[in-house]
Amino acid sequence: MCGIFGIVYADRPRRNLGEVLRKALERLEYRGYDSAGIAVVDRGLVVRKDAGKVAEVAARYGFDSIQGVAGLAHTRWATHGKPDQANAHPHTDCRGVIAVVHNGIVENYAELREELAARGHVFRSETDTEVIAHLVEEYKRQGLDTFAAFKKALSRVRGAYAVALIDAENPKAIYFARNLSPLIIGVGDGFNIVASDIPTVLDHTRRVIAVRDGEYGYITPHQVYIEADGVPQDASSRVEEIPWSAEMATKGGYAHFMLKEIYEQPESLATTVAGLEGLEAAAASLLSARNIYVVGAGSSLHAGLVFAQLLLRIKATPVPVVASEYAAYEPLFDKGDAAVAISQSGETIDTIKAVRAMRERGVRVLSVTNVVGSTITRESDVVVYTRAGPEIGVAATKTFTTQVATLSAIYAAMLKALGYDTAPMEREIKALPDLARKAVENTAGAAKDLARRLKAKPSAYYLGRGSAVPVAMEGALKLKEVAYIHAEAYPAGESKHGPIALVEDGFPVLFVFSDPNTREKTLSNVAEMKARGAYTIGTVPARSDIAKRLDYAIEVPESGELAAPILHVIPLQLLAYFTAVERGYDPDKPRNLAKTVTVE
Repeated sequence: MCGIFGIVYADRPRRNLGEVLRKALERLEYRGYDSAGIAVVDRGLVVRKDAGKVAEVAARYGFDSIQGVAGLAHTRWATHGKPDQANAHPHTDCRGVIAVVHNGIVENYAELREELAARGHVFRSETDTEVIAHLVEEYKRQGLDTFAAFKKALSRVRGAYAVALIDAENPKAIYFARNLSPLIIGVGDGFNIVASDIPTVLDHTRRVIAVRDGEYGYITPHQVYIEADGVPQDASSRVEEIPWSAEMATKGGYAHFMLKEIYEQPESLATTVAGLEGLEAAAASLLSARNIYVVGAGSSLHAGLVFAQLLLRIKATPVPVVASEYAAYEPLFDKGDAAVAISQSGETIDTIKAVRAMRERGVRVLSVTNVVGSTITRESDVVVYTRAGPEIGVAATKTFTTQVATLSAIYAAMLKALGYDTAPMEREIKALPDLARKAVENTAGAAKDLARRLKAKPSAYYLGRGSAVPVAMEGALKLKEVAYIHAEAYPAGESKHGPIALVEDGFPVLFVFSDPNTREKTLSNVAEMKARGAYTIGTVPARSDIAKRLDYAIEVPESGELAAPILHVIPLQLLAYFTAVERGYDPDKPRNLAKTVTVE
């Protein structure tokens, strides 16, 4: 869960290369911010790195003044070795000629390190990544050129990785490889780029090639060369034009990306709803299935749980699967089954591994993702894209609501295939952008006020029933992620079986009233909590009398059951954001988290 970027120019760029790399790191920082560093080739190799955030490290070491024609940049989320200068990337070989940056884990680094140390290599860090630089150095010592040495080094490495490497003795090339961890190539005019993700290259180009698992190669200012298993690949046929602008990946006047992306939800929903494709194929795949595995992690799992609730209504058999726990379900996987794999990035390692295990046993896979050309799309039988645009904030907001909208559209397509009149549902889905706009505008003030009341609380419960449970789970997750307040979500009826023991005077309990079929029973749980002194809060439909039964209510626009989960989660997103700000935290950079989880 780190970010990498590399760029090679035909000539020195108009801006100093160090400034180009620093700006790329600012785009990448959401992938990790324990440390940052750059390596630049001009008349030798220059490396500058340290622990700290990008702006701090860049200012400390004068990134913007460094000139060169080829360079690498890295922002780190630590996995091996504490965040300090020695462990920051890039890592170099003994001679200080080769520099490497890496996202992932080298599983066999300990044995490789021992072997290389016995051959006289001196290690300066505790990281797994450093072995790659020394392996390449070792094979160059044996007479191989840089690319051949790089390929041989890769053959020795086990694990997940996206790697970029430069060699001061071959200054007009950057070597790259991918196994599981995400990597793309940005195709330019007189320059080319390797990077972890699309937003990072948008300042330079919108032409992108997605590097596939097992591929490796190099870029020069005028060439993209890709191999797989020793066979050259046709890179030119894989260039895609990305429909995002660079401005879409900037804050646009908002204090934080998270707030910007919450406010972008009407637009993201409009783009998603207007661009839905593949719904009939998706519906057909699921309707013929014996079991439907709904697979995801984090917010994507919560979106899947909303979908699973809908599937129960047509007597389908959904089996929700936490992606990292897929192995427990492997005995069930069979040719008659289908899976819905949900991943914003399409690169979430746990979800990808679950998909691969299911496909090996003949399960048909439908993926729902935001990123064209991502790994999960290439390993699925059917793909339905959300069209949220780039999401920079670590906490999922607009990608969650567009996932729920897309899954709701798939559900409506299933009903239509079964002969139901789905015109009301289709109208509701089309109305989502306007309803979301009203939800954002009408609930922001109340969420901000409530944040002031909750900022000093150490814990909270989020309760709901039926389809409101996954919405409560998502709300609790957001508060934990960015405000660092312990929050737990439960089915409201389950609160009597233990959790209520913690409730005392002033304990905040937030109820989600998004499911119209469970509101009366949920109100009974409100009464139970009030009787024990809880401070009861609720997201409630506008113009209902539910608000009178609560200590604090946030009213959302009235809607049907498909729109309700989206509308009720919006104030919960805003509450988490404003609470984080009230507590003095940066919601874009929650501690210990990264945007895309690419290691197990």
